[in-house]
Parts: sequence; C-alpha cells; structure tokens
Amino acid sequence: MSSDLKKILPEKLYEASVLLASNKQHKAEKLLREYLFDNPLDVNAMKLLADIGIRQRAYFDAGNLLTRALDIEPDYDEARLSYANLLHARQLPFESLKQIEILLEKEPNNIHYLNLKAVNLAQANNHNEALLLFKDIKKRFSSNTLNKGQFYLQYGHTLRANGQIDEAINAYLDAIQCKEGYGEAYWGLANLKTYNFSEKDFNKIKSLLSDKNCKRHDYYHLLFTLGKAEEDRKNFKNSIAAYMKGNQVKSKEVLWNIDEFAIECKKIKSFFTKQFFNEFSDVGTDLNDPIFVVGLPRSGSTLIEQILSSHSLIEGTTEHQNIIALSRKISKKRKSSDKSHYPSAILEIKKEEFKKMGDAYINNTLDQRNTSKPYFIDKMPNNFFHIGLIHLILPNAKIIDARRNPMDCCFSNYKQLFGSGQGFTYSFNRIANYYLEYISLMEHWDEVLPGKIHRVVYENMVSDTENEIINLIKFCGFEIEEDCFNFFKNKRAVRTPSSEQVRQPIYTKGIGQWKNYDKYLKPLKDIVLRNE
Repeated sequence: MSSDLKKILPEKLYEASVLLASNKQHKAEKLLREYLFDNPLDVNAMKLLADIGIRQRAYFDAGNLLTRALDIEPDYDEARLSYANLLHARQLPFESLKQIEILLEKEPNNIHYLNLKAVNLAQANNHNEALLLFKDIKKRFSSNTLNKGQFYLQYGHTLRANGQIDEAINAYLDAIQCKEGYGEAYWGLANLKTYNFSEKDFNKIKSLLSDKNCKRHDYYHLLFTLGKAEEDRKNFKNSIAAYMKGNQVKSKEVLWNIDEFAIECKKIKSFFTKQFFNEFSDVGTDLNDPIFVVGLPRSGSTLIEQILSSHSLIEGTTEHQNIIALSRKISKKRKSSDKSHYPSAILEIKKEEFKKMGDAYINNTLDQRNTSKPYFIDKMPNNFFHIGLIHLILPNAKIIDARRNPMDCCFSNYKQLFGSGQGFTYSFNRIANYYLEYISLMEHWDEVLPGKIHRVVYENMVSDTENEIINLIKFCGFEIEEDCFNFFKNKRAVRTPSSEQVRQPIYTKGIGQWKNYDKYLKPLKDIVLRNE
C-alpha cells in the first residue's frame, strides 16, 4: 500500500485499504461500515465497501453504494470504473458501456477503458466491433501496462465465438506465454472441444498441477483441462479423477443449495395453477417477437438456436438476463421479511402492469439485436423456472424445451467448467437433483399450460433431423426454409460451449459419452435413473 495513499485517506480508510489488500475482507467490511455510520457521505468509503461487495458477488448492494457515490461525486472515475466492471459481471453490457463512454470522454486513449469496452461489446454480441477494438489495443502494447494475459484470453474468447478458431488458439497460446500456468487459457483451449494437447502440453499441465504455489483459480481450471485431455486420450480413469477433483475444488466457492432450489420449485408449482392462469388470461403484451429456448445447459439448445436463426425471420441473440432480472425486481417490491418473495409478490401487481412488463422486455432486448429480423431467440436455459412469468407478460411468445438423455446431459454439465453461474453442476448430487426438479417443473407447466411448450429431444433431432426441424419451425409459426436444414453454414457468432459442434452437420459424438465412465457414475445414476 503506497505511502501517498496513507497521506490522502483518513486513518480508518487507509487501515481498511490495507486489510482489503491483504484479503481480510470481513475485518475491512466491519471497519468501513463503522466509518460510514459516522461519515455517510464519504465516497471513498463507499467505493471500498462496494469493492468488497463485488468480491463477494453482492452485486445489488455494491451497485447501490457506487451509484450513491457517483451521485455525490460524478467525477469519481475510479468508482465509475468499478461500476462498469460490476455491470459487466452482472452481464449487463449495455449499461456497462454507458459508464465506459463517460470515462472515455475524458480519456479517449485510456487502454484499460478501451479493453473493458471491447469485452463488453463481445458480451453484447457485437463481436466484429469488439475484434476491431481488440486489434487496435494490441498495436499499443508496447506503451501500456495492460494485463496482457487477460487481454489475450478475452481476445481468444471473442475470436472463438466468431468462428475464427485458428486465431483463437493462437490467442490462448499467447495468453499462456504471457502468464505462466494460466489455467483459464488452458481451459480455453480444452473448451474448444477440438484442440489436441501435445505430449509436451500434457506434461506441462501435470507439472503445473503439482506446483504447491498454483493458485486455486488456476488449479481447478487446469484440473478440468486435464480431465478433457485424458478423455481425448481415452484414459477415462484418469479423466474422471481430474474432473472429480476439479468439481470438488470449484464447488467450494459456489454458493448453491439444492434443498433451497427444491423449495423454490415447490412454491412455483403451488402458485402457478390452472385457476391462476384462468384468472390472468387477459394480461400481457400482444407482441410475439421472442422465442424462448429453455432447459438444462448442454442439452442441445445451441443447436436449436442455430437451426432457428438460419430462418430469414429469426435472429439468434444471446442468453438474456431480462426475465431473471424482472423476477428479482418483482421480489423486491414485497415488504415481507420472508427470504424469498417470488412468485407470491406477483399478486401485488396491477393487471395492466403485465403488458408494460412485456413491452419493456422487448424494448430492453433491442440493443442486443443486430439485424432487422422481426423475431429473436432468448436462449437463457434457466428460464424454465420462469415460464409462468413469461406467459403472464408475453402470452404469445413461443417456448421450446431442449431435452437430452439425462445421463449424457447431467454428465456433460459435470465436465463443463462454466464462466459464471450454473452452480448446480459441480457435484453429482447437485446436478442429479436439479435435473429431477427441472423435469418435475416442466411436467407442471405441461399440465397448467397445455400445448404451450414444444419439446425437442436431442437424440430425436439426430436420428430424424428433417422431421424434427420441420416440426420445430411449424410450431413457431413460420414457413419452412432450406437454410434451416443447412444450419451449420450459419456464420453468426456463438458464445456457448457448443459453438464448434453447431458449425458442422448434426453432431453425433455426444450421444452415449457417459457410458465411457459408467463404472464411476453410480452416485449420479442412482438419482437420475431412479424413476426411469
């Protein structure tokens, strides 16, 4: 901690800064809260406390602190940068870009601001502009202090999403050159699903894992990478050992509870009944722009999106956060001290508000649409939990449920290290019980909203592709187009782990992959297949 900072900050704030730099977050938080009680307008204290909130992923509280600080001191650039980073972490790229543009007005050549802008452009599905900016930043490397390893990692992710695989590989390798043992970059290569690690790479990964100084974040990324590398070599015993260890380490930093999720699912089923929908049959917007693709990750949803977005009237966009954000907003309106207020708080909303919510959902997605096509896809898989809310605000929207063999789906999730979210995937018990809750909830939606949801089973799509595509397009209400059968020629950007599979004809290798690990998966099978 610099001596200059000690001269500038009040003693308690400097002490909190030292504690925070030493990763003693709880002590720093206690000190800052005490200080703010006596000095409620101190923007430096607000920013420091917000930084702790961001580290703890308490984004709502951190956001409130930062917006309050910026209301008091609009020129507090460090707070604005923290706010832009927070919005990016919440997957709100357009909101983040607004903050970055304010910063760039003052410092148009600030390499850190430009880099954050490029990352948000990519998150906003504007990959071409993001790549142009990344390339411009790369030219300025000699004269800046940018974290080059992290730069190349983000550059690689954007190239991959854009289908530029050879360039993405080079970017990931550059990231590894910049940062020894960079776990995320190694996983970037493994997550391509097509990259073959050399014997030299293989030995290097094992060497890095044996290093006692390997950081936790790098460690579990390297374990998942090793799991994939061993799988490609058909060393399934070593592969499952690496995957299990990686999941064990990762699960310790993920706050997710299957019992709480089961309770929430029960609340949803109790609230959204046939009687409820009969009473609320005349609400919501008439607009029918969105097509929702829901289900579990790794269930074939990206393939469905690729087929649909090959149609001349349908645009593939992204996994929108809007419905989840709306559910949280509704929950916060309730004044009860109950921990969870959704969905019961819906009863406090006037019927005419549901139309406004549906219209707002459409308007809020416009920024993320890059074509003039009248319909678009929202591929947020977790929206299966919110089908009742979707039907209230967007009763004319189409909903598609992506299904896959339960063992293939659950084990594929277990092997996947997600960039964020999906905390239920990091143990056999979590993913298996989550799957059962999902199946139960979808059965409920089929009962209370008959005919509302079209189901696409991945294995059926593989075995009877033409008829499955025809049925899918017809359900959505469109004329059949030849391009939908040639979906693999679609050049749009794809940001999901299946990005390479959907750029080739129907991908069959994923069927039955779990059987290679059959003898190691008893804990998963005992739960997933108990009702089969």
